[in-house]
Amino acid sequence: MVWRMIETKIVNVVATAALNQEVDLEELRKFDDVFHDSDVYGGRVAYFKTKTMQGKVSIFTSGKMISVGTKSEDAAFQELEAAKDFFVKRGLVEDISLEPKIRNLVVCVDFGKGVNLEELAFKEHVIYEPEQFPGGILRLNKPYKTSVLIFASGKAVLTGLTSKNQIKAIIECVNKIIEECN
Repeated sequence: MVWRMIETKIVNVVATAALNQEVDLEELRKFDDVFHDSDVYGGRVAYFKTKTMQGKVSIFTSGKMISVGTKSEDAAFQELEAAKDFFVKRGLVEDISLEPKIRNLVVCVDFGKGVNLEELAFKEHVIYEPEQFPGGILRLNKPYKTSVLIFASGKAVLTGLTSKNQIKAIIECVNKIIEECN
């Protein structure tokens, strides 16, 4: 048996946290690191981004925040904390302890071998309509609820994970499915 190296890379982390207090988005407009336009989403959201951040943090009037665009859970949590600290230092919100949660990890995977998508669609519950999309869509409920886009090249995109600790189990599951169909 020839072992192939399976490469993985986290390409996006979505995390949320709540300030548990209202935020005046109009007041945020004064700061260079904040973008707020009343024409964008009806003015219900502002975006916080510094030059040192990987991603950006969306902030809503309710005080809910969403971090997108980071490549790790730690970076997502740090950017939510940085946004909170920015608002606290400017007297816009009271200081609280955040309880951030990962909502979605997007992971690119290269299984290092081609995949017969027609066979995969026939044997598994994979949606494959090559006229509409060049990859197969596999929805898993076990070991974790995940959606996997699988391409004939052997590359895949995993979505819906809520911890980097889930990645290995999903990859093993998908790799087994691919092995059985090739």
